[in-house]
Amino acid sequence: MNRRETARILRNWHDERDSAALYGALASIERNPRLVRVFNKLADSEHEHSAYWEARLRQQGQAVPKFRPSLRTRMLIQLARQFGVAFVVPSIATRELADRDRYATQEDAISAGLTEGERGHAAVMRRVAAYGDGIDEHDAMTGAGGGDVGNKLRAAVLGANDGLSSNFCLLMGVTGGGVATSTIILTGIAGLVAGACSMALGEWLSVTNAREMLASQVDAGQALRAETWKREQLALIYEAGGLSEDDAQRAADRVIARDPDALRALLGEERAIAVMGTAGNNPLSAASYSFVLFATGACIPLLPFLIAPRASAVVGSVSLSVLALFVIGVLTSFFNRRSLLFSGLRQVGIGAAAAALTYAIGRAAAALMG
Repeated sequence: MNRRETARILRNWHDERDSAALYGALASIERNPRLVRVFNKLADSEHEHSAYWEARLRQQGQAVPKFRPSLRTRMLIQLARQFGVAFVVPSIATRELADRDRYATQEDAISAGLTEGERGHAAVMRRVAAYGDGIDEHDAMTGAGGGDVGNKLRAAVLGANDGLSSNFCLLMGVTGGGVATSTIILTGIAGLVAGACSMALGEWLSVTNAREMLASQVDAGQALRAETWKREQLALIYEAGGLSEDDAQRAADRVIARDPDALRALLGEERAIAVMGTAGNNPLSAASYSFVLFATGACIPLLPFLIAPRASAVVGSVSLSVLALFVIGVLTSFFNRRSLLFSGLRQVGIGAAAAALTYAIGRAAAALMG
């Protein structure tokens, strides 16, 4: 087995162990007995997946290294302890979908059923996000009720990033143009208000359209895939939705038997996960969060101009914005599975380059007009 193949299997093994450790930690943190049972089952499933990769390593004569949770996993566990399990659930669902997509190109993972397993895990976590407080059987089967934790988290990250980046570039552009400080401040405030309103409207439309799509669209391709899902995965989805273990098993049986209502609920799971950030139950909530977070991000590069002389304000605006871009980049790593350092530095690089470009354009425009 070549080094690349060994590295692939080792990465898969470590990712599965990471997921098992994360679900085990969530089970120890969560107080709801139903969700504790769900997380423990997910941890057991991830251990089974990791055992498959461990066996692959041993078959090739490779040693299985000592497991150490990744920094991302340790941070997610700490966030769950500080802010509650619901805070990290959207990130975990995204993580499971990333595992599914990665496995989709690996023949051994497909043959072992790991791709469908990760899809099932993501659906379970989406259910936990939507129905973590518990619902009755009718709501679980029809998709009624639910929360908008994932919706708010997505709006928070995107809103703060857009507000920071757009106003940072805008302020650097007019600064490069050599305008008075009062004009810089006025421009920053106008950019903040206009951008926040635009972001809120866009988020409201996005969530509303996504919800309408979920309610109306059922395609044959997803129906065919649904038939391949394992009965225990389906049961776990409904158990995460608030059913007792026995009721969840009966719900899974109805799906397997092609009960129309149950099948529609199942097909909605993967579609809902695909637009998890935009398909919450409350468009107004998503719009409000987008407005507030955009405005908060836009305040960061503007603040130094309100409290410091011009020269110091420019330095302060750049410094604060670069630091905030790095922090936002780190936060996005929980949704894109990139390393924390890579995501942070990439965000800084892109934001700083855009600000430098607008500054140069502002100077050039001032020179042409002067």
